[in-house]
Amino acid sequence: MYAVIDTGGKQYKVEIGQRIEVEQLPAAEGETIELDRVLMVVGDEGTIVGQPHVAGAKVVAQVMGHFKDDKVIVFKYKNKTRYRRKLGHRQPLTRLAILGITTAAESAD
Repeated sequence: MYAVIDTGGKQYKVEIGQRIEVEQLPAAEGETIELDRVLMVVGDEGTIVGQPHVAGAKVVAQVMGHFKDDKVIVFKYKNKTRYRRKLGHRQPLTRLAILGITTAAESAD
């Protein structure tokens, strides 16, 4: 069973037991969170595609920690005009461990 979720403006395909790195979330380390912006769920009973989200579906994840990604260097240069700009950026990320995927049909049982 897997699901496609939307968080931080990006889409991720997640399975139970998987660890993913997403845009930083406002949650403490060790806390369990529910991601309810589920776009698609594929399981034993078939495929459920949301329009745009699957109603009642949730992905339960545990926050493993917060960290910064590798530095990205942005260098702008124009020749013959002495124009140079160097800028660095480190994106804050959150590491999640996927604990479970539920649909509306499973939660009603």
